[in-house]
Amino acid sequence: MNMSVAREHFEPAGAWAAQGRQPRIAIIGAGFSGIGALIKLRKQGYTDLTCFEKAEKIGGTWRDNHYPGLSCDVPSHFYSYSFEPNPDWTHRFSYGPEIWAYMNKVADKYEVKRDIHLNCGVTDLKYLGPQWQLTTEHGDVEIFDLVIAATGVLVNPAYPAIKGLYSFAGLQWHSARWRDDVSLQGKRVGIIGTGSTACQIVGAIAGEVAHLDVFQRTPHWLNAMPQKKYSATWRFMLRWVPGLQLAIRNFMRWLMEYTFARATLGDEKQQQRVQDACEAFLQEQVPDPELRARLTPDYKATCKRMIMCSDYYPALQQDNVALITDRIAEIVPEGVKTADDKVHELDVLLLATGFKVSDFILPTRVTGENGLELAEFWRDAPRAHRALTFPGFPNFFMLEGPTGVFGNTSLIDISEHQIACVIAIIDRMKQEGVAVVAPKQEAYEAYNRAMSRDIGKSTWATGGCDSWYLDATGTPNIYPWLPQRYREDMLNPDFSEYRFEQLPVAVS
Repeated sequence: MNMSVAREHFEPAGAWAAQGRQPRIAIIGAGFSGIGALIKLRKQGYTDLTCFEKAEKIGGTWRDNHYPGLSCDVPSHFYSYSFEPNPDWTHRFSYGPEIWAYMNKVADKYEVKRDIHLNCGVTDLKYLGPQWQLTTEHGDVEIFDLVIAATGVLVNPAYPAIKGLYSFAGLQWHSARWRDDVSLQGKRVGIIGTGSTACQIVGAIAGEVAHLDVFQRTPHWLNAMPQKKYSATWRFMLRWVPGLQLAIRNFMRWLMEYTFARATLGDEKQQQRVQDACEAFLQEQVPDPELRARLTPDYKATCKRMIMCSDYYPALQQDNVALITDRIAEIVPEGVKTADDKVHELDVLLLATGFKVSDFILPTRVTGENGLELAEFWRDAPRAHRALTFPGFPNFFMLEGPTGVFGNTSLIDISEHQIACVIAIIDRMKQEGVAVVAPKQEAYEAYNRAMSRDIGKSTWATGGCDSWYLDATGTPNIYPWLPQRYREDMLNPDFSEYRFEQLPVAVS
């Protein structure tokens, strides 16, 4: 969609706070974080909002991913907006279509779709001081006072560096680009990857394909998915019993943060409990010692994001499913050739190989003060101040940014607290009439030194695995402390860590 924009929006208008006008705020991305930002900002009285979404529909990860078996591994009543609880969740762990429907329902209720420009990706952001020049893929140019990147993490699919990847003569696609128009019934299918996505897909399709080859590079620790379908009576109670939904949400948060989160951050007793549970689950589900040995990782269970899936182990033991642990040598027109020179002939090849998690807003070009580009700023590894802001990039915020709280928790909950922090900073700008805000270089460096020091004590770093949390330096790009500490920091920002300036800084 090509936008028609009033001429005055193209011209810098000076510092909004000093002029006493509404700030023009650009939000990039219309997933859970972007929609949450629209709702919360409007509620706080900031109404000049424009959200740019590159796709034809809202939804982010839950729009792009619609593969068979897709579900969330965070409980439904925790994986939802705190301000919009949903008593009608049908399962304890929601399936993808229901989550996407919930997101659309919330967007409609709060009438934020009017602020979203679909099919309108952002290609370039340039800081002009104190404002940002935004360019869309259609060549439209606008000026904004503040920019909030809500582009998420699981955005750009990662394709494996395997020789001959595109020489396959059959059908091939990434799990995040699922072909709904292709039936797998009766076909010979191969899937590369054994992470959470692959486990869900394997469990869902094993019963319909003629044969399924699961190509495993590294085994993962799994635990049972304690799935439960909610009855109509239970949903009625959630709707009409005051405080029940909030109590469940708080319990789910506590359960996830005081078990797995603590297990990853040095609580050896909790780590051992998780380890024991995973080993017991594998022992119970896979009686064959040879297969069980091939499925047993050589690293700690809390070294990677925990996979909860009850269908994967049973699927691997079906007669029409084979676990292939030989190294993939190359992809050939007939299928996958492994290191033993065997060609596994396939009709369809599925790539469950994850995402480029270090991209964040990239490949959008973001140029800050003095011509500094974000890609160059991140040359060694993506870093941020409190996973939210960057020195040299004033009036620019990133939800779910680098070194944020990931692991097994609700990113919706985390992004809500980040939005609260952004609003607190904007409110401060308004109160003091300032034009520019950015983290101080020394605060950014001190924060990241502390993170690098303490993340080294976690099983993300010491567990002996190669996870997608590791950046180019081999350091886990993840928050090293308990999630509740992050929430407290977001709700009580230390403004001394930021520079607030009345006049724009000269840029080139």
